[in-house]
Amino acid sequence: MLKLSQEFDGRVAVLTFDHGKANEISSGVLRELEQLAERLEQDPKLVSLISTSRRTSRKGTPIFVAGADVSERKGWSLERVKQHVRWQRAVLSRLARAPVFHVAVVNGVALGWGTEFLLTTDYAIAADTALFGLPETGLGIIPGAGGTSELQRRVGPSHALRLGMTGERIGPDEALRIGLIQERVPGVDQGMARARALAEAVTTRSPTAIAAFKRALLTSPGLPQEQRAEIEARAYERCVDTGEAAIGRARFEGEPDRPWGPKRVE
Repeated sequence: MLKLSQEFDGRVAVLTFDHGKANEISSGVLRELEQLAERLEQDPKLVSLISTSRRTSRKGTPIFVAGADVSERKGWSLERVKQHVRWQRAVLSRLARAPVFHVAVVNGVALGWGTEFLLTTDYAIAADTALFGLPETGLGIIPGAGGTSELQRRVGPSHALRLGMTGERIGPDEALRIGLIQERVPGVDQGMARARALAEAVTTRSPTAIAAFKRALLTSPGLPQEQRAEIEARAYERCVDTGEAAIGRARFEGEPDRPWGPKRVE
């Protein structure tokens, strides 16, 4: 039985967390996320992914993802725990690299794994109810699914250190200020409307160009200028070699209905 709700509407996929007590991430959920990443990589039509949740607790508290499902680890050996967290890290890394535009709409609690999940997204929209934080160091561990290795790339080392070392919880205003999210909206409905608009905008573009642009952009940081320029050149030339540039030129010159080719990932 699937734990995640997944909808595929043409070129846009929608992932909805609605499982367990608080959308906690278990081995079963990881397997489904891994399968989703594979489909995003291989489906020649998909160019956008929206992730969200409308779940609430028994007390009515909105929940995005409350963390990892540590209850399943009862009786596990230390080696099994370490391998499991390596798997978590690998799944999220793969999802982050998926050749689609990934937008998250955060409604409610997004602690630990919930905050780390945002690092797989390309754009994050938060409702007024959103709450972010990394409680792991208070549990004798570190954020192990990207919160240590990747968070500083989004918010800078000082804010990453603050969140990880103090466990401070922040709302949408502070998350927007430091760059953890990119937009704030009153509620989940407004967030989904905005996410849909962004996703639909992406569907009008070349799937191959979208994939090439994202790969080049994510590969370049930290490299010397010459290497960044070469990565960009190869990405551009891929669009030319696959015929997408010719299709784009034809559309520009008066053939707006000429279809793009299938998504081709390098």
